[in-house]
Amino acid sequence: MSNRDLDAAQICDPALRESYELCRQLNAKHGKTYYLATLLLPPEKRPYVHALYGFARYADEIVDDLASTLSDEEKAEQLNTWGKNFLDIFETGETTDPICIAVLDTVRRWEIPREHFEAFLHSMTMDLTITQYQTYEDLYEYVYGSAAVIGLQMVPILEPTDQLAYARATELGVAFQLANFIRDVGEDLDRGRIYLPLDELAQFGVTRADLEKRIATPQIKEALKFQIQRVRQLEQSSRIGISMLGAKSQPCIETARILYCGIVEAVEDIDYEVFECRASVSLRRRLQVAIPAYLQARKLW
Repeated sequence: MSNRDLDAAQICDPALRESYELCRQLNAKHGKTYYLATLLLPPEKRPYVHALYGFARYADEIVDDLASTLSDEEKAEQLNTWGKNFLDIFETGETTDPICIAVLDTVRRWEIPREHFEAFLHSMTMDLTITQYQTYEDLYEYVYGSAAVIGLQMVPILEPTDQLAYARATELGVAFQLANFIRDVGEDLDRGRIYLPLDELAQFGVTRADLEKRIATPQIKEALKFQIQRVRQLEQSSRIGISMLGAKSQPCIETARILYCGIVEAVEDIDYEVFECRASVSLRRRLQVAIPAYLQARKLW
């Protein structure tokens, strides 16, 4: 499967193929829903999406490796060193880093702006220094770099027919990230972080201390409902952007939209008991969405 994709993308250099394959393996292991959606793209586009995932995952591992014995300061130094090296070689593309070889090749082929990677690395650094956000505007600075720019990096590969696709991709990326925050309140607390704006929680009489008790009170449930409404508004606004992508790319992004934003439905299904269990889109639901999309996509390849 991987060799066929690399052949279709006309990626021939052995070292380059090895790097793309490593990124694909990272995607398959850690991004199951993301990987499933990627398979709906034409084979010649998949390696580039795997490469972008590999970059994001590698940086995220530095920040969130709970098994690591490194302090936050040491992680920040490691992230800054790796990120600076990547940005230093951004223009030349000359590197031996096993992940960055494919990433830089993808950047060059699709003319992806450096600023998107700078924003992403900035947000990863924020995760090592900031544990809560007072307002949604404060949170948005983080979310833009951690999620919105992922969509912006992807758009050139998806061959948009309208420049408005970039703005809509930003909204969809933010919706994905906010859905994850709603689902992962307990897991984020384990890392010492809260990604729900404190002033919005306060509207429902909820404080950080209340969240740390890990009991889904009626007030916390109302606060989560408020956050879910924002996800749905962003999702609705973003939908027109999918029609602005190349026809072959649309089944992939439509599937990702349904499954990622479906996380909030899964939260509703467990009655917002996010501290008791991890809401997830069932395998049955994923297949119900993905199989028809795959059959549709194959007709377009």
